[in-house]
Amino acid sequence: MSETFTIIYERKGCIGAGVCAAIADKHWVMNEDGKADLVDSKNDAEGNWVREITQEEFDVNMQSAEGCPANVIHIIKKSTGEKLI
Repeated sequence: MSETFTIIYERKGCIGAGVCAAIADKHWVMNEDGKADLVDSKNDAEGNWVREITQEEFDVNMQSAEGCPANVIHIIKKSTGEKLI
């Protein structure tokens, strides 16, 4: 069985650098307000944007998270709860 991951995006801290959208344009798009949006996500109780991804979507989203200068993209391994970034 393939591993799944959860992206937690703290949009309020986004500075609009656009690295995520440049790397993973199927998952991240720039909004008119200058911040990124996580495609097909839902908001959690803290106002973060949350989306589950598959192993196949992991690498490109990890690159986006690693490239984010504001460090507002976090990826959690669902099976263990380990925060990878």
